[in-house]
Amino acid sequence: MKNKFCILLEENRWFKSVPNALTLCNSLCGFTAMLLTLQVYQSPRGVMEVFALSAWVILFAMIFDALDGFAARIFNAASMKGIQMDSLADMVTFGVAPAIICAILAHCVKAMNIWQNIITYGFCGVYLGCAALRLATYNVHAMVEKKSSDKFTGLPSPGGAAAVCSVVIFCNEYTHLAPIKYLAFGLPIYAAVLGLLMISNVQYTHIGKWLFSIRRNKKRLAIFLVILLAIGAFRIAAVAVLINLYIFSGPIIALFEKIKFISRGGAQRQNQTA
Repeated sequence: MKNKFCILLEENRWFKSVPNALTLCNSLCGFTAMLLTLQVYQSPRGVMEVFALSAWVILFAMIFDALDGFAARIFNAASMKGIQMDSLADMVTFGVAPAIICAILAHCVKAMNIWQNIITYGFCGVYLGCAALRLATYNVHAMVEKKSSDKFTGLPSPGGAAAVCSVVIFCNEYTHLAPIKYLAFGLPIYAAVLGLLMISNVQYTHIGKWLFSIRRNKKRLAIFLVILLAIGAFRIAAVAVLINLYIFSGPIIALFEKIKFISRGGAQRQNQTA
């Protein structure tokens, strides 16, 4: 039986509004990041400092993105409206805001002719369009399947945004290792690749569920402790490497699975002909 506290939480309409409030905070973070990015032309800060600040705001929004789903389960406030709001907020924060960072960073850092502008903005548009397709697909699966999984099909939109932001923050911290002019050229291309991964069939681990499972899995707990030690020792560099390792883990694992499947098929054909 539920205790009185849980019943109180479920019956109080104010608690029911907490998940939607957290979702709104997520979208407001995305809006803030866009405003900061657009002020780069007049800001007294350095160019990369402005972009790094915008990137940090987007990463901070992921806390709200994680908490709104958690709050919906705690307060038994999950609804179709909440699902739609969550995807709309993710589109603003993890779709539009990173695309704007990539586009304006390229425009600020290097002088481009009209064709270079079109190509750069085209790459950013690929990221934006794929993020929209990814979130729409997620909504359909959430409404039709009504069950959760330990895997995502395609890169989650927060993962794509985290990859873009981690690269920006890393380059701001270590400008001697990553010259800004190379970032302005490569980041829109990387964003387009991330967008294509969002709409791919590549499988990605559900990080939230992975974290909740470490208490019952000693191997995962050990990996988690190593990750914490790496972040404590190398800070921003470790965070950037870990995020982008997660991005590339999906295609690499999928490639190994494909090779394994082909090798098994070849072995089976050999056994049949023997």
